[in-house]
Amino acid sequence: MTFIQHLATALTALRLNLVRSILTTLGVIIGVASLIIMVSIGAGAQSAIDKQIASLGTNMLQIQSGPANMGGGRRDAVGAAQSLTERDIRALREQVPAIVAIAGQLSANAPLVYGNANWTTQVQGVGAEFLEIRDWPLVAGRGLEPSDMTVGAKVAIVGQTVVREVFDGVDPIGAELRIRNVPFVVIGVLAAKGQAGFGRDQDDVVLVPLAAARARLQGGRARSAPDAVQQIYVELASSKELFNAATDIEDVLRARRQLDPTDQAPFSVRNTAELVRTRTEAQATMAFLLGATSVISLIVGGIGIMNIMLVSVTERTREIGLRMAVGARKSDILMQFLIETVTLCLIGGALGIVAGVGGAYIIAALADWPILLRAETVAIGILASVVVGVLFGILPSRRAASLNPIEALRHE
Repeated sequence: MTFIQHLATALTALRLNLVRSILTTLGVIIGVASLIIMVSIGAGAQSAIDKQIASLGTNMLQIQSGPANMGGGRRDAVGAAQSLTERDIRALREQVPAIVAIAGQLSANAPLVYGNANWTTQVQGVGAEFLEIRDWPLVAGRGLEPSDMTVGAKVAIVGQTVVREVFDGVDPIGAELRIRNVPFVVIGVLAAKGQAGFGRDQDDVVLVPLAAARARLQGGRARSAPDAVQQIYVELASSKELFNAATDIEDVLRARRQLDPTDQAPFSVRNTAELVRTRTEAQATMAFLLGATSVISLIVGGIGIMNIMLVSVTERTREIGLRMAVGARKSDILMQFLIETVTLCLIGGALGIVAGVGGAYIIAALADWPILLRAETVAIGILASVVVGVLFGILPSRRAASLNPIEALRHE
């Protein structure tokens, strides 16, 4: 018999027991569907994490003012718990060779006014190299220049959310934007960056020169050095230097403060890429566990199919005897039942793919969870169905092929 004849025979046998065939495939349907959903969610989460890493800036270290743990308190206001200074920035630039760019930052929430529009956003005073470090391009206008930093120019660069909420279709370049009642001229518009960790909108921001933020926005609230900054962003020549550079930076800052090795430093050096990588590893572990659950579902479904096929062999013993009597070889019988099992699994796999794709989109819509469906994911579902069919179809097929023709014909 040819493969087409075997396939036609298998489809006929499955159609004659349609309800049982559908119920038999439920295990494979559930297994393949869950496999596709988990792979899609895992790939989507990984893609989102990769975008977060890219949005933070490449080869970047962040030096945070204040100890790593301040009792859970937040330091959102300008002037809060500041222990870093622009003198530290100059020292790091001189003493850490791996640094290619460095910029300080002050940040605070402040009200914006333009015409009749009012909006409260995060205003960040930054150094001239901030955009380079964060790998944040402009879509219009110009960036902050060293001369702006020197004189504390009242100029501002706005994010896409500010453009949408405040300017509402008006070209912001050259507009006078009042920040905490201080007029600033908009000189640039940032490209969209999207959300960062914990859902924070990175585009809801206004950047101004560091000196202007300190003189015009900080006011009399400073409780530390006149050149203090909240954070320092550092760009390195290569990601391979992140660990060594972090150690060098901490050594320089501790030496400037004459701290003993046992003293708690009033700052923390953070490798943001490493933090996100840890999150990625946790996500990978979870994806592995969920994938293992899907594999178990496939195994359970395969065992169910094997049992049903064994019952089918018993029910069709006389049919097998008749086939052997008219010249069918053992290999023909084995191939017939193996193809029948694989066909059953493929039908279950196809239904599982449909259910998995639909389920993934439903989860994405209801839970606002990122998914990423690829052709490889569908191929994995099909391959899993074939593997289950072959592995769990061998035993029923061999049993059918090993029947004695005479005893099979006598079977009632």
